[in-house]
Amino acid sequence: MSKIEVDAIDKQSGSTLTLGGSGTAVTLASGATQTGFGRTGTVDWQTSIKTANFTAVNGEGYFVNTTSGEITVTLPASPSVGNIVAIKDYANTADTNQITINRNGSNIDGTADNPVVANEGGSVTLVYADATKGWLTVEAAQKSDIAFPQFITATGGTVTTVCTNFKVHTFTGPGTFTVCTVGNAQGSNTVDYLVIAGGGGGAHGQACFQAGGAGGAGGYRESSGGASGCYSIGLPANSGVSALPVTATGFPIVVGGGGAGAPNSQAPNPGGANGSNSSFSSITSTGGGLSIAFAPSCGFAGGPGGSGGGGSTRNATPVGINPTGPGGNGNTPPVSPSQGNPGGSGSQAAFSANHSSGGGGGAGGAGGNGCATGNGGAGGAAATSSINGTPTARAGGGAGSSDINSGGSATGGGGAGVTGNPNTSAPGNNGTANTGGGGSGGAVGASAGNGASGGTGGSGVVMIRYKFQ
Repeated sequence: MSKIEVDAIDKQSGSTLTLGGSGTAVTLASGATQTGFGRTGTVDWQTSIKTANFTAVNGEGYFVNTTSGEITVTLPASPSVGNIVAIKDYANTADTNQITINRNGSNIDGTADNPVVANEGGSVTLVYADATKGWLTVEAAQKSDIAFPQFITATGGTVTTVCTNFKVHTFTGPGTFTVCTVGNAQGSNTVDYLVIAGGGGGAHGQACFQAGGAGGAGGYRESSGGASGCYSIGLPANSGVSALPVTATGFPIVVGGGGAGAPNSQAPNPGGANGSNSSFSSITSTGGGLSIAFAPSCGFAGGPGGSGGGGSTRNATPVGINPTGPGGNGNTPPVSPSQGNPGGSGSQAAFSANHSSGGGGGAGGAGGNGCATGNGGAGGAAATSSINGTPTARAGGGAGSSDINSGGSATGGGGAGVTGNPNTSAPGNNGTANTGGGGSGGAVGASAGNGASGGTGGSGVVMIRYKFQ
């Protein structure tokens, strides 16, 4: 075997220098490197199978095994023209656990997005072209093997941007949520939601030592937040509720009004009014239950609804009618997870005094019972969600009232309880608008000659949230 040692080989004339003869391979020794030849579009496939996130190196190809979960491949930083990287789905599981390609500051096919390999057995070879197009797919790689994220675009309601990448559409009245483009699974094609109905109206207080019951909160329904990230939902029970898929169409939005409080009247009447339903797509939340001061057919009971109304109480009653009413049922009609809770019952410690009504049910808990010492029942607990970027308590029950002691407390937009002591009549407090809070009942003191109207429930709200970039 002959050996020639030289510092340079150069052709004396012409433009072609031939190394080796026909059919002869020219190889570089182990450890030697080359410059100036450029690449032919091939890579050196690595024998170590990748099972976790990693950063790719120029000139290398990788078999990526996503059997145990999704994997992110980060492309080289500050690449040079001609740099090449290849990726192959090793176990044919990319359709279940995708491979995300982190562009690491450079464009991919002219787009400033991170594509994914999401087809079973998919592969892609990327070559860096320039700063404009960045990495381009070449040779055997198919464009269909990588999917760029596409996002929902929509109009309607009051639109805000939260957590940088998410939009929230808030409806405080009727409207239309119009989806202009749907997007895809790599970007967004589902929306999270919060749908709250109008709260129920409180009962009136009559001039017979009476404490009117409170209205229940409007039904509270929400998704888990999994589709649009970085916020806390109001109720743990909703953590498994899926976001809603959408299509490119208009979705009518209904926002329920609060139920009217019962008027100031000495005559028997049906009490407050139920709140009205709110709805978006397939989700309907039921209005909060009313409270009744006295009606011949149902005594002093709270009415059913998204959350139930509280029971009323008084001393003078028709024969056979219990002067203390039970709370109304919540989650009526029933949905899963529950949209609300029952109201509390009224209480009467003595014929002539210490009458206290029950609080309306809330999204987070039942209304409190009227207390034998005369204090009104607390409004049912609210639910606190930060879907619009600010933690806010909503859908609290109205608080029960008292003829001699203290009215109950309320949160989440529910009307606070009132007191009619000693010679006064106190109208119930209204629920707060766009919270779905229940109104509180009116109260009449021992020597007051006038009745007191019930509080009106707060109107509902609909919020829709999605990822837009």
